[in-house]
Amino acid sequence: MTAPLAPKPPATGALTLETFDLIKRFGSFTAMDAVSMTVAAGSVHALLGENGAGKSTLVKCVAGSQRPEGGAIMIDGREHVIATPVIARALGIGMVYQHFTLAPGMNVAENLLLAGGRTPALIDWKKERAALLAFLETTPFKLDLDATPAGLAAGEKQKLELLKQLYLKPRLLILDEPTSVLTPQEADEVLTYVRAVAKRGECTVLMITHKFREVMAYADEVTVLRRGKRVHGAQVAGTTPEQLAQAMIGDSAASASALVAEGSAAPRAATRFDAPIALQVEGLGAMGDRGTFAVQGLNLHVKRGEILGIAGVSGNGQRELVEALVGQRPRTTGTVRVVGEPYMARRSENRMLQLRALPEEPLRNACVGELSVAQNMALRDFDVAPLRRGGWLRFGAWRERARAWITEYGVKTRGENAPIASLSGGNVQRAVLARELAGDINVLIAANPVFGLDFAAVAEIHARILQVRAKGGAVLLISEDLDELLELSDRIAVMSEGRIVFETPAADADRRTIGSHMGGGHHETVHALAEAA
Repeated sequence: MTAPLAPKPPATGALTLETFDLIKRFGSFTAMDAVSMTVAAGSVHALLGENGAGKSTLVKCVAGSQRPEGGAIMIDGREHVIATPVIARALGIGMVYQHFTLAPGMNVAENLLLAGGRTPALIDWKKERAALLAFLETTPFKLDLDATPAGLAAGEKQKLELLKQLYLKPRLLILDEPTSVLTPQEADEVLTYVRAVAKRGECTVLMITHKFREVMAYADEVTVLRRGKRVHGAQVAGTTPEQLAQAMIGDSAASASALVAEGSAAPRAATRFDAPIALQVEGLGAMGDRGTFAVQGLNLHVKRGEILGIAGVSGNGQRELVEALVGQRPRTTGTVRVVGEPYMARRSENRMLQLRALPEEPLRNACVGELSVAQNMALRDFDVAPLRRGGWLRFGAWRERARAWITEYGVKTRGENAPIASLSGGNVQRAVLARELAGDINVLIAANPVFGLDFAAVAEIHARILQVRAKGGAVLLISEDLDELLELSDRIAVMSEGRIVFETPAADADRRTIGSHMGGGHHETVHALAEAA
């Protein structure tokens, strides 16, 4: 009698991914229309396209969280039906989603173990922590194993999402906007690391990004989707950012160029030396979520007709600064003045002093998800004329204005009565932008205003921020994208450990100098890694 064959061990190492005529529909809408693509084993493959182009739909089908209606997915030349994320994981596919999927009540160590899906009833924490610490030593960034997601900055959460997948040693690693909340230094660290893992043949990397610099520096091949179709594919060495941009926006190239030109048309002459100060912050202090000072003794000012950009490595108090300024976090010390008047972030003061804010993660920080688009657009002024008259709220006026703003700002929605939580991230940001930029503005506080948005949306929002400056408004721009700060700002200040530690006119800004203040000597190491990549 023949002995039974031993079970075949699971395959390891980088895999080849192929999609053939992949189709995905949502009702009558075709999100993905016969997309065919090949991702070579051990390569870094970039996936480009505007919001709604089908990028996330494609990778979610590969990762098992959505089912295609037609076509095939092949792993190493063999067709597989990837019906669930569990099947994807068994095939060695891991995905880092654009939106965080962390368990908020668990610490970093518990989130890492939970990602494996095989947590025993009784955990040997001494053994597991030793293994986790050993794993972290192999990565370019560190996290406190005892910290919880609530106490992590956006960039730190993104690192944890990546670590969750890397800990499982995937054969195919899918990254959905992996660097959107990371500084250039952190982005270089992450991408240098995953590229090195791919080049060692340990995994294949498929990366959604909107940053051409990342494509050109780190990817081997690139595929462009537009309106659900594959419209361009090339070796990175044989293409240019201009060609990729044209492929992404197609017939809308003229309108996108107009948006960029509209922003560039704002006067870029230096702010007048004698321009009045619109925002004055002195000795500001605020506690962090862990009970220690996140902002301490911070001083800054922004003049009328000026954009002050705040740079800094994620987790150095930027989020707490914004929350303290807009009233979402108590201030422990210091004063804030807007156009010379004391400002305590009350709603009445926002209206009287004309201060507006574009917060990070607007659906969480600037909206009520269950309320309609029209209701969210009315949050600032629902109780004043013309939205209120004679003690009565005029809901018809809310809806009428919302329809006008939806058209003006290009908000893609089923209508003004749709819950704002049903919109994509970019369209939530457009809706908030319409509300916050209405009327005259003395001060605009914008925190990572283009987080996760596509090429055209970024150009549009940047243009509108520059329009605020051109009309004499003061803009405090907090961003973890140094390129964005260099493009828009008149002055750049670096924030470290809750304080402003360096300041320079943007015209004289040097990336190395800014980087050294952001991350100390660490910056030179990162720059060397990026050059080597």
